[in-house]
Amino acid sequence: MKLLRSLQARVLALVLAGVTAVWLAAAAVTWHEAREELDDLLDGHLAQAAALLVLRQADGIDAADGDDARIAAAPTKHHDEPKVAFQVWRGRTLLARSANAPATPMAAIRRGFATTRIDGERWRVFAAEGRERGVQVYVGEELDSRKSILEHLVAALLKPLLVALPLMALLLWWAVRRGLLPLRRLGRAIAEREPSALQPISAESAGEPLPGEIAPLVAALNQLFERIAALLESERRFTADAAHELRTPIAAIRAQAQVAQGALGDDAARAQALAATLAGCDRATRLVEQLLTLARLESAATASREVVDLAAIAREVLAELAPAALAQRQTIELEAEGGAWPVRGSATLLAVLLRNLADNALRYSGEGARLRVTLSREGARTVLSVEDSGPGLSDEQRARLGERFFRVLGTQAPGSGLGWSIVRRIAGVHGAEVSTGRSAALGGLVVRVRFAD
Repeated sequence: MKLLRSLQARVLALVLAGVTAVWLAAAAVTWHEAREELDDLLDGHLAQAAALLVLRQADGIDAADGDDARIAAAPTKHHDEPKVAFQVWRGRTLLARSANAPATPMAAIRRGFATTRIDGERWRVFAAEGRERGVQVYVGEELDSRKSILEHLVAALLKPLLVALPLMALLLWWAVRRGLLPLRRLGRAIAEREPSALQPISAESAGEPLPGEIAPLVAALNQLFERIAALLESERRFTADAAHELRTPIAAIRAQAQVAQGALGDDAARAQALAATLAGCDRATRLVEQLLTLARLESAATASREVVDLAAIAREVLAELAPAALAQRQTIELEAEGGAWPVRGSATLLAVLLRNLADNALRYSGEGARLRVTLSREGARTVLSVEDSGPGLSDEQRARLGERFFRVLGTQAPGSGLGWSIVRRIAGVHGAEVSTGRSAALGGLVVRVRFAD
C-alpha cells in the first residue's frame, strides 16, 4: 500500500493491470477460436480420410474377420498414428481396420460425426457409407490428441507475448516516469523556494512547458500565492498604520496625564487635563476599533449574500447617532419610501458603512448641521445617499478621499482618516460603487453608494 502512494506506481499498476487483463482476454479468445478452427480442420481431415477409404473399398477389399482384418503398422509410422483409427464394414463383417481400432463398430451412427468412448477414451468419429450397398466406413481420432495439438498451437502463439509482457512493463515504467518528470521538477522548484518568495510559478521554473494536466494546479498555486501576498501586505500595512496613528493619541494622553500630575493645587487645570486625557482615550479606542474593522475587511474576500433590509439598517444606525447629534443641535432625516429596501449583503458590514458615512457627516459639518439619508432607485439598482449641510470638499480633496490618514487641513473634529477606507472596502466586497459630489439641496458633501442589481 505504501508503494501505491506514489502517483507513478499507481499509474503503472493500473496500466499494467489493464494490459494484463486485455492480454488474458485475448488469450482466452485465441484459445476458443483456435479450438473451433482446429476442430473444423480435423473434422475435415476425418471426412477426407473416410472418402479415401470409400474409394479404396470400391477397388475391392477381400472380406476378413477377426485378427485377419487387422492392418499391420507401417514401418515408419507417425508418432500420432495410435491416436487415429479406421474401420471398413460390409454389413456385419469387418473388412479392414487399423491396429488400434476395436473389433466392434466405432460409432452407432451410419453417416456424419459423433463423439463416443472407445476403451475409456473419448474419440471423434466420422461415419460414411460406401458405394456398394452395406459397406460402412468409420474414421476416428482421439480427442486428447486434439487438445494436445491445441495446447502446442496456443503456446506457440502466446510464448512471444509472455516475453513481450515484461518488456512492455519496462517500457511503460519508463514512459510513466518520463511523463511525470515535469511534476517532479515542479515539486523541486517549489521546495527550493524561499518562504518569502510569493511570485507566480512560471513554466521556466519547472524546466519545460507545463503539460495541460498540471496547468490547473499551477494556476491554483499562483492564486494561493497572490492571496497570501495580499494577506501579508495587509498585515504589514495594518501594523504600520497602527504604529503611525496610535503614536499621536498615546503621546497626547501621556502629556495630559503629566499636566494633571503637575496641577496638584489647581483643580480647574487638573480637571481640564483629565478631561483631555479621557478624550484622548476615547479617540484611541475609536482608532483601534476602526483599525480592527479595516483589518477584518481586508482579510475578507466577499460579503455574505443574504437579503437584508437597508431601510431597517439605516433606521437602527441613525437612532444610535441621534443622541450625539441632538447634543450638537444637529438634525437627522431619513427618506426611505415604500417600506423595505432589500439588498444582498451583510447587515453588520452595511451598518458599519452607513455609520461611518453618517458619523463623518455629523462630525465635520459642525454644530446645528443637517444630515439627510435617502434611499432611491436608479433603474434596478438601489442607491444610498448621505448628504450634509457642511462646508463640503473641493474636487482635489474628494479625489483623495479613501487614502489612509488623509484629513482635510483645518478640520477641528477628531478623526484618523480611516473611515473612508472602511467605507470603500465594504462597498467593494458588496460590489457597490461609491461616488461623491456637492449636495444640491443642503450645500455640503453628498456620498452615493450604488448597489449591484
